[in-house]
Formats: sequence, C-alpha cells, structure tokens
Amino acid sequence: MSFSSLPLSYCTNVHPGRSVAEVEEGLDRYTLAVAKAFGRPLSAGLWLARPVVNELLASDAALMRFTDGLLRRSLSCHTLNAFPYGDFHGARVKEQVYLPDWSQPQRLEYTLQCAKVLATLLPAGSEGSISTVPLGFKLLKQPPDFRDAAIAQLIECAEQLEQICDSGRTIRLAIEPEPLCLLESTAEAIDFFAGLRLRAADAGALEAVQNHLGLCYDVCHQAVEFEDVTESIRAIDRAGIRINKLHISCALQLDHPTENQEGREALRRYVEPRYLHQTLAKSSDGQIARVVDLTDVVIDHPNDDLRNAPQWRVHFHVPVDAERLGPLQTTRADLKKALATVRELNYAPHLEVETYTWEVLPGAASGDLVQGLTRELAATDALLEEGGSR
Repeated sequence: MSFSSLPLSYCTNVHPGRSVAEVEEGLDRYTLAVAKAFGRPLSAGLWLARPVVNELLASDAALMRFTDGLLRRSLSCHTLNAFPYGDFHGARVKEQVYLPDWSQPQRLEYTLQCAKVLATLLPAGSEGSISTVPLGFKLLKQPPDFRDAAIAQLIECAEQLEQICDSGRTIRLAIEPEPLCLLESTAEAIDFFAGLRLRAADAGALEAVQNHLGLCYDVCHQAVEFEDVTESIRAIDRAGIRINKLHISCALQLDHPTENQEGREALRRYVEPRYLHQTLAKSSDGQIARVVDLTDVVIDHPNDDLRNAPQWRVHFHVPVDAERLGPLQTTRADLKKALATVRELNYAPHLEVETYTWEVLPGAASGDLVQGLTRELAATDALLEEGGSR
C-alpha cells in the first residue's frame, strides 16, 4: 500500500512553544519558511504543551482563532505530539520529559485535552493521531499498582476517543516506545498490548481500545535498541497492533569504539545537558548493554560491556538526510528499511520528521534550522518517491 496522501510534517517540538503566542511565532518564523523552501504542501506536526492547551481551551474563541490562524497560513494539522507535557526547551529536560507518567491523572487529562484541540483542527471525516509517553521511565520509581493504573487510564482514554469519533473525526493515541522506558522493545510493547486488551475485554471496551490505541514507531528508538526494524514492524503488525504514527528519525552510531579515538572525540561533542541520550552497545554475542545517558565518563571510562562492544548507538536524534557525521555514522540505513516495511501495511500511518535536537546539535546555529528541516523533508520525500509512494 502507498503512504498517506497527507502532506509530510515535521514536529514543532524543535522550536519553543510555551504559550500560544510562542507556538504561532514558531509557525511564522520557521514552519512557513520551511514550507516555502520545501516547495510542497506541508502539515504542522504540532507540539502543544500543557500550558498551551490550557490557553487554547480557555474559551471557544481562543481555539477558533488558533484554528483560523492555521488556515490563513495554509497549514493543515493531523497529528499532535503530547509526549512532552511541560517545557521541552528548558536548561535541563532529561528524565523529567516522562512525567507525568500514565499512572497519573494529569497525563490522561492532558491527552484528552489535546484530543479536544485536535478534533477542532481536523476537517470532518478525517483521522488524527497523538503520540505519548511509553507509560513511564524505568529508572524513576513507580508505585506497586503502576501498570494497573496505567491500563485503566488508557482504557478510559480509548473510550473518550471513541466518543470524539461520533463527531466524524477519528483520533488515535500512539504510544511511543523508547530506550530505558517501561515500553522499550518491540517485545515489551506487544506483551503490554496483549494484557491491555485482556483488561479492555473484561471492561467491555475492547473495540474502543482496538480502534484508538496503537503505537508511534520512532525509528531512531528501535535502531538504538539494535532491533531489526523490518522484523519489528512486521511483528507489531502480526500482533494486530496499529502503528498510528511513524517518527522519521535517525540515531548516532559509533563503530569500533575501543580503537576509534577520533570517533570517541567526535561523540564527545554530543554530550549536552538538556536531553537524555541513552547509550546502548551490542556485544559480539548479541547481548545489549545500556547506559542511561551519554557523558564524558561513559566516553573516557566505559564499563566492560561498552568497552568490548563493536558498536555503540546513542539516542540522539540527528538529521535524517545524513549517512554520517564526520567519523560517526547514523542509522539512516534503518530508516530506509523502516519506510520500505511500513509500505507493506494495509493502512497508512501518519509520517512526521522528528529531529528535535537542532538547538543542541554541535556547531548548529539558529539560522540553520530552516535549511536543516528543509533538507530533512526533501530527503524524506525522495526516499518515499523511490518506492513509488508519493
């Protein structure tokens, strides 16, 4: 099946959006300039933080002004990123990005608020998606009843999204597995959905869960896990789990780290204080070692598992048009495989480029953002055209 006929989008979490005014400033300063340079229709993959959603829902007039503003800019919106709840551009985000988790009522409330906004932005008869946290972060303490609470809230979310469907708009939640999160691997995601469906069936909500809950497949994340992305996507499909959204993304890769001094020094430039950069290494016998964040200590004094591994992969979203960055490689080969495999599905996930790290990329200046995003979209469009999908 070909990909969706909807325009490509990039996620606006790449520029600050802590108020409606700041979101609109980003659209005017960056998104419109990218659309002009790209030369093709572009959709806005909006990140609307909790304060922004509160502002939009303060009155019907506020939401309609925002909706009309998108129309005036000739921008559509079919997907929201509701993963970062608060300030995604503060000095230190790191593990705080996973809070509140899916056991906490604030996460459900925020997600449903995002759905209300998206239902207004969507044309009648269309489908939307909302990406969200993979339940929570493994290294943060969870209460004993965490999983039961998370499942109960996700079922409630599905039932609420089913009601929105009555308006002629279908909105699906897309849970996004990520390294060191409670849903990390493909196997963990499949196992969780099996349990979720059993609980939903007992609650009489199986149809709502089947229709409205699925995954956001972030290619960077599963590449960092050293998964075979082709088999991963096919396994998800065999399990009857819908991929509601595909994050088009690439990770950093360092080959032969022990003897590659130049590569380690290049990797040091990616140590930064804002975002979490989980670092994984695969040994020659297939064992995976995990480090919570990329630091100078990890580079200079890696533990035995990392030291002896032939390859490291780092959760650092890098431009999707880059095969390599100096002496470092990227996982772009996995992105090509993922796009080819998604083409086999009998439905079309929403496609969104999500390189949110431009502000912290080594050597990147703010003036590079429009050019960088345009290159990413053009490179993605070329990959899609190679498969006859555009």
